[in-house]
Amino acid sequence: VVTRDDVEESLKAVFQFVKDKEQLLQDLRSQIEETKKKISEKQHERDYWLEYKNVGSKIHAERISSLEKDTVEVKDELERTEEYYREALKVVREENQKLFDRHMKLLSEEALKNAVEYLDKNCRREIEENEWLKEEVKIYRKEESDLKAFVQLLEEENTSLVAKLIDIKLQHLRA
Repeated sequence: VVTRDDVEESLKAVFQFVKDKEQLLQDLRSQIEETKKKISEKQHERDYWLEYKNVGSKIHAERISSLEKDTVEVKDELERTEEYYREALKVVREENQKLFDRHMKLLSEEALKNAVEYLDKNCRREIEENEWLKEEVKIYRKEESDLKAFVQLLEEENTSLVAKLIDIKLQHLRA
């Protein structure tokens, strides 16, 4: 038996889950911002080394190309990370919605059960009798359709027999 407190605790758990996922999203956004700052720092460092390279120093040319590659790799990693977390957030939201919908369905079913429990014995008996009557109506309708089909067959057979009888009488009258 699920009580109202159980339902409230379950709802609190679902909402806490959603809140935790939103906090995770915030953390991921802050990580993305930090990554963007790192990208900016790498770009400044690259600009410095490009200027140094243009002055005529070939000593650090490899370092400059390495930093450029690092910058490109960090940008690519950022884009992949953003896409991954965007998809993860979408999945989590869908999952949360499904959980919430299922939970609301359970709550409404539980509310109905609780409402029936609080009814007096006569009301409960009427509801049970109503369910019994619905089943009886289904049985009656099936029997009715079966009888209609049987009556139709009998009428067709009677019509055929009457037609034969008339034909025989006509033959006797002609003879």
